Amino acid sequence: MTKTSIVLAEGYDPWQNLALEELLLGRVGDDEAILYLWQNQHTVVVGRHQNAWRECHAEQLEADGGKLARRLSGGGAVYHDLGNLNFTFVVPKATYDLHRQLKVILGAARTVGVDAEFSGRNDILADGRKFSGNAFYHGRRASYHHGTILIDVDMTVLQNYLNVPAQKMAAKGVTSVKSRVINLRELVPTLSISQMKQAMQEAFVAEYGGPGTVLAVAELLQTPEAAALYDKYSSWDWRLGKSPSFDVTLETRFPWGGIELGLMVEGGVIQTAKIYSDAMEADLIEPMAHSLEGLTYNRAEMSEALENLARIHQSSVIGDVVGCVKDGA
Repeated sequence: MTKTSIVLAEGYDPWQNLALEELLLGRVGDDEAILYLWQNQHTVVVGRHQNAWRECHAEQLEADGGKLARRLSGGGAVYHDLGNLNFTFVVPKATYDLHRQLKVILGAARTVGVDAEFSGRNDILADGRKFSGNAFYHGRRASYHHGTILIDVDMTVLQNYLNVPAQKMAAKGVTSVKSRVINLRELVPTLSISQMKQAMQEAFVAEYGGPGTVLAVAELLQTPEAAALYDKYSSWDWRLGKSPSFDVTLETRFPWGGIELGLMVEGGVIQTAKIYSDAMEADLIEPMAHSLEGLTYNRAEMSEALENLARIHQSSVIGDVVGCVKDGA
């Protein structure tokens, strides 16, 4: 890696911030690593394939002046306010290295006095509780790894807008969202967002080298591509879409996340299949749904189609869904 770039968002609009994130994904150079730091104000962000109607009290959020956003990556719903700092590492697929990216976050946390550790599928912990959740997206040429750093988030508000299923909470062996997360100010009372931003930039340059050039955000946003991406992220269809009445719904939870399979069946044939999930493997969700469309509503035929897909992708996640279909279809 010979070039490092830093992008510091200048506003708190989640639709603009997510548009800029995708813009950077398309523009990152083959020999470049980008660190993008951003904040959203009063926002719920859902994962790529989540059912926003179920995950978030969207009407209440918007009535209270908040915004609902949907990101490209998988994973679960999160609440953002100005006590939270978001980060994104944007790199070419050839140089994507989760270990290096995590080293930056852990290094920054330790610089400001937090004894942090990586745990589970996508969490970073301090004092045994989560202060940073991570998610990932892999495009054709480049990838990004993004997440949150909770510094002084209003936990009470968080619980008002996120609808965490009881099944999910039981699977984690806890009784509330609040018990699972921690603000870093509980550990370092004087910590500020600006201090964490600076620590992240320093840790990024220390890990990747290069000049750490700060790019001009205004120039990036004054492009037709940025405007088109903003239109996408702010649109009703992208954020909420349709929530059809399915003829058949199967729902279960696995160690890697939950899944809800909805089928519209006409004349014994699956006309539409939709899968909602907080799985991190977002790129597997749509192929699973498409593999079922046009099939006879028959569990053996459906299972066979998914088993073939599991072999193609060498995916244990799809294999688990096969079991769900066999048991519930």
